[in-house]
Amino acid sequence: MEPKKVVVAPEGDEQIQGEKIKALQWEDYEQELARLCSLTAAHNESMQKKHLLEEKIQSILRVEAESLNLSNELDEMRETLEHRKLVMGNTSMKSKVLKEKVKKEEEQLSNDIRSLLVAGTALSLAKKRLQDANRSLTGEMGCGHLKSMQRLVRLRQQFMVSQIQLLYPVKVGAGLEIEQELESFTNIIRSGQKSLDQGSLTIAGLHLTVVPFTKKSFFTDKKEVQRPSHLLPAIYKFLFAIL
Repeated sequence: MEPKKVVVAPEGDEQIQGEKIKALQWEDYEQELARLCSLTAAHNESMQKKHLLEEKIQSILRVEAESLNLSNELDEMRETLEHRKLVMGNTSMKSKVLKEKVKKEEEQLSNDIRSLLVAGTALSLAKKRLQDANRSLTGEMGCGHLKSMQRLVRLRQQFMVSQIQLLYPVKVGAGLEIEQELESFTNIIRSGQKSLDQGSLTIAGLHLTVVPFTKKSFFTDKKEVQRPSHLLPAIYKFLFAIL
């Protein structure tokens, strides 16, 4: 009697068609089955390990991706920090320059304030002196006294003019300026003319017209005519000396 044979074929219909069927002796079946079971167990174990490795690899890849993202973020933060440090450095330099400028401006302002104080003191002194001068002008030696003295001088001038009118016949009229009148009158006296043309003289602001000596009814003696003529320039000079 021949031993039984067991046909062992790989799993799957497609693989059965493409592979040769292997015949085993019955005595070798158990060993082959045990070997197949062990291979299946090893395959399953390897598949589990593969899945575990894949999971570990995926986790490692995720960790690496996260670490790469963190590294990129750290680089960006580092660049931002460097930029901020540069900006802070520039700001610090600008603040130092501005601080020095403010210090110089404070010193200049202090000098200006001292100058203003000195100028204010000088202005106060000048104002005080001006007030004293105003008080002195309004006092006994001020404008009132000056006006009274001017009135006295004016009265004295009028009195002296009236005295001149008594000594020499004159009348009020429009004429030349004082210097021109004196020069004309002096030239006539020095030239030795016997008579004066009718002209204008001014004494103390009064325009006086000289009456010519054509008529002898004013004076009876020639010496009397010459005496007032020589006396009048001296009186003029005296009047101008007191003006």
